Amino acid sequence: PGRLQLLSFIARQPDAEACVCNLVEPLGLSQPTVSHHLRVLSEAGLLERERRGTWMFYRLVPDRIEALRQVLALPGDAARTKRSA
Repeated sequence: PGRLQLLSFIARQPDAEACVCNLVEPLGLSQPTVSHHLRVLSEAGLLERERRGTWMFYRLVPDRIEALRQVLALPGDAARTKRSA
């Protein structure tokens, strides 16, 4: 659940990007927990990270997020999505 919360929160930010400093409080998770989940998501290729000064910024990798969406889609969702596109 924590990783899904992180992905959802980052997706709602401008440019689908967030500073690690802004992720702890809104999600109600400890800093070490947030850092662990961000590392796992980065290693899975779902997030890219960039150091800016002393802070790390994380952004979604759109192609990987879309691939994950397709894998998790319920049967029939793909047909509905194609018809609406």
